[in-house]
Amino acid sequence: MKCPTCGSLEDRVIDSRTAGDGSAIRRRRVCQSCSRRFTTYERIEWNPPLVIKKDTSREPFSRDKVLSGLRKACEKRPVPADRLELAVDKVERMVQESGETEILAVRIGEMLVEELKQIDQVAYVRFASVYQEFADPSEFAKLLGTKESESRGVE
Repeated sequence: MKCPTCGSLEDRVIDSRTAGDGSAIRRRRVCQSCSRRFTTYERIEWNPPLVIKKDTSREPFSRDKVLSGLRKACEKRPVPADRLELAVDKVERMVQESGETEILAVRIGEMLVEELKQIDQVAYVRFASVYQEFADPSEFAKLLGTKESESRGVE
């Protein structure tokens, strides 16, 4: 592994453990040249499906793009970064397990909305309002009304 500081290819693994839900291995390394410590993650290689966007264009599934969307929704919220990583792991695993070569962006969005419901209610509303492209305030109010009745246990 190439050191991010000095570029040396000589390093030593000082700690290995499973990361997240067990779908990755986290390795702490130390560079033999400059003694800098850094972390790497080892994941199973897979051919990601193409994501079919609303305009029917296609692009490869991007874990980083999914994580970025969750981070934006959780900005200034008390949500730990590792919790978002776990949510992305779960969504990525569901996409992998579907075995599909193409998947609708809407389906990925639905998976993310369900994860955010469990993580943070404000982030959930933020993400849902962007993802569902509300045309007017009444749609937003309807979402908030649904959340309020769910929190009271009323259908």
